[in-house]
Amino acid sequence: MATDIEEPTLTVDELAARAGVTVRTVRFYGTRGLLPPPVIGPRRVGHYGQEHLSRLALIEELQHQGMTLAAIERYLQQLPEGLSAHDLAIHRAVVASWAPDSAEEVSRAELERRAGRPLSAEDLDRLVAMSVVREAADPGTYRVDLGLLRLGVQLLDVPIAHETILAARTVLLKHTRAAAHELSLLFRDEVSERASVEVVKDLSAHMQPLVVQALLTTFQRSLKEELREWLTEES
Repeated sequence: MATDIEEPTLTVDELAARAGVTVRTVRFYGTRGLLPPPVIGPRRVGHYGQEHLSRLALIEELQHQGMTLAAIERYLQQLPEGLSAHDLAIHRAVVASWAPDSAEEVSRAELERRAGRPLSAEDLDRLVAMSVVREAADPGTYRVDLGLLRLGVQLLDVPIAHETILAARTVLLKHTRAAAHELSLLFRDEVSERASVEVVKDLSAHMQPLVVQALLTTFQRSLKEELREWLTEES
């Protein structure tokens, strides 16, 4: 597995704020073995990194699926050792694919708590443009796509033009919809025309996380190959 180059630099307070949880929760997860211990720096201060942040995001997603703490512990124990923050993000994406689309109306304060950071007016505008957030009927409240919130917040710090992010979103939507259509045609051939709705739903429940993981892995390798060719041409 790939290892993260970035050194742990977050204090427990900063980690909790970024993850949208309390310091007490972070320490509780640490005592249960759900989080690896921090790196102890000068003055005996513990420092956390992206791996801890990604693991907290995965735990949160598993909780959204209704898993108990004991079930989450078993799930994490089955993961391979040495997973990087990137690997954990892929696991979270696969877990998120199990759940239906979810949206919730929250206050500005709750939105910022879940985002793990204060949100400026410009941040909100960008999240609205990415279809992550939209204003609700009640003043001061927002309808949030919980499945996209963490990704949208991370994109706020990506050093590329906002228009490029939106263009990339359009490309992804176009091609993933086409892939979903082609795959649905393949699976449709495996199910009889007389198959019940329950049979179709059961097939979807089994295949969806597998297909999502396959798409993520395939895209990751394809992107690496594209970047390799690009850098070769530039050099």
